This record gives sequence, C-alpha cells and structure tokens, in this order.
Amino acid sequence: MKLSVVVIARNEAARIERCLGSVAWADEVVVLDGGSTDATVELARALGARVEAAPDWPGFGAQKNRALDMATGDWVLSLDADEWVDERLAAAIRAVIADPSAAPVWRMPRRSRYCGQVMRHSGWWPDHVTRLWRRGAARFSDDLVHERVLCEGTRPATLGAALDHESFAGFEQVIDKMNRYSTDGAAMMHARGRRGSVGRALLHGLWTFLRTYVLRLGFLDGRYGLLLAISNAEGSYYRYLKLMQHGRR
Repeated sequence: MKLSVVVIARNEAARIERCLGSVAWADEVVVLDGGSTDATVELARALGARVEAAPDWPGFGAQKNRALDMATGDWVLSLDADEWVDERLAAAIRAVIADPSAAPVWRMPRRSRYCGQVMRHSGWWPDHVTRLWRRGAARFSDDLVHERVLCEGTRPATLGAALDHESFAGFEQVIDKMNRYSTDGAAMMHARGRRGSVGRALLHGLWTFLRTYVLRLGFLDGRYGLLLAISNAEGSYYRYLKLMQHGRR
C-alpha cells in the first residue's frame, strides 16, 4: 500500500524541514504552498516533496481538501507544518497501512508544546486528532479555521503513538495566531448568524480562562498553564469583539 503525506504551508521555512524530514519514508509527500515569500518552497523541494501552488486563501478546511485531492496514495496522512512524526508513530502508521483488515480512518494523540513546554493538561493532552485514512474515506470541513475531519458512518480507530506538535515557539507567535484565528473565527460565526457584544466578549473570555486553567487542570502545567489560559481567554474575548464589529458593519 502506498502512503501520501499532504501538508499545507505558507512561510514555514523555520519548521518545514523538521516536518517533512520526519516522513521521508513515505511514498509521496505533497506540499500545497499558499504563496510563501520565504524559502519554504525551495526547502520542501530539496527534501523531495512535490510542491504545488494555491496562493488564493479559501480557509484551512478548503485548502487542506485541495491538498487531499492531489494525493495519489492508497492512504493519506495529513500533517500541519508545525507537526512531525517520531519513530514510534512512524512504525504504528506503517503497521496500519500494511494490514488489509485495518480500519479505514485513524486518530492519534497529539503531544503539543507551548513556548517550549510540553503541555500535559489544559485540554491539550491527549488531544486526539484524526489524520490518517484510506484515500476517499474522509475529508475536511470547509471551515475557515478549526476545520474538522468528516468521515460519515466511520468511527476512527486510535493509534497508541503520539504526533508531535509545536503549537507556539514563542509569544510573538501566540499573539499573531490569536489575532488571525480570532478574525477568522468571528467571520465564520457572523456568517452563521451569531452576534457579539462587549458583555459576551467578557463572559466568554472569563469562561475560557476558567475552563482551561481550572476544569482542564491547567494549573498543573505550572506557569505556562497560566499563560496558556490567559492567551486562550484573550482569543475568545477578541473573537466576540470582532464579531460585534461585524454586526455593526
């Protein structure tokens, strides 16, 4: 069985080598570039990936579906540029695709880092993500952000090995991503008829902090658990403020 790895990327020169190098054993690696102005494309090609271009940005879900449509393998592994596969997970994936009776869709726990620290609580572990499936067995939702894997009629099986993920390397990335995701999230909510206000922004921000830090035991992640809870709360707060602005327009 042939495995295709698909990755969407834009200006990921700092991380693309680690991602693609971790799946150099795959039969095919497809990188769909969204208009990079750094060395992403050159680095990906140097590592043997087939690089295609799609500079118009339709959102995460639609862009990932474009990449899926370019895959030719019997199985597809979808990765983000800030993720990588260790030897244990690679062995587990190879075992699945070599088994004719294997389930068609698989999820795996994701081991995420926040500014260098692996987070074991705060809702970040085990954080199962569906990333491996027989080609055609699943697709992504067309959401602008926080896209979901759709596999109607199939319940994903679970791999025991974890996918590594560097969510944020530093606080500049935290702020940048919070701004972009809150903007896209507000636009998506507005399109669905939702409305925002200052009161809702405050309440959702407070609830997000309490859920991350208290209910999801973020305090057990130490000071970075506190910082993550604060940044999550800020993201929710600004998403509802931006939603309010959409309503006024």
